[in-house]
Amino acid sequence: MRKLRNTATMTTAAMLLALGIILGLFKLPINQFIEIRFGSVPISIGGYLFGPGVSAVIGALSDIGGFIVKPTGPYFPGFTISGIISGLIFGFFLYKKEMTWQRVFAAQAVNTVIVNILLNSLWLTILYGTSTYPAIMISRIPKELILLPVLTVIMMAVTKSMERIHVFAEMRA
Repeated sequence: MRKLRNTATMTTAAMLLALGIILGLFKLPINQFIEIRFGSVPISIGGYLFGPGVSAVIGALSDIGGFIVKPTGPYFPGFTISGIISGLIFGFFLYKKEMTWQRVFAAQAVNTVIVNILLNSLWLTILYGTSTYPAIMISRIPKELILLPVLTVIMMAVTKSMERIHVFAEMRA
């Protein structure tokens, strides 16, 4: 966590955190258990720029900050854990590695399976007090399969744009 002592890192992480909170506010609800959101994009960018530790902090604080700004139900720490795990996944897959379509797709796929399908379905089952974990999980799969290539393209577009800016290249060093 020494990286957060660097002013440029802290400032960029704070901007990604703010962006994560803002993007988390915009959602397209499909039903009670399925929503389309893009709040993971700043977390993945944090993983790309700063690694798993800082990205996990961005993930956790994005969830908590989003709840403080606009609560859509009771606070549930499981989704904060999901944010942390997302940050760790993106950091391990993307930090100080060449950005290829395969690598970004793999990071998104692992995050989709572990966090979005398995964990978030579990959190929804616990939060709503149902015993329908398999049904919730299976119902979320089509949405996740549609979002997987969309998020991959967004991540590649953003990171390739950032690579053209030399300031970000220096942060990753």
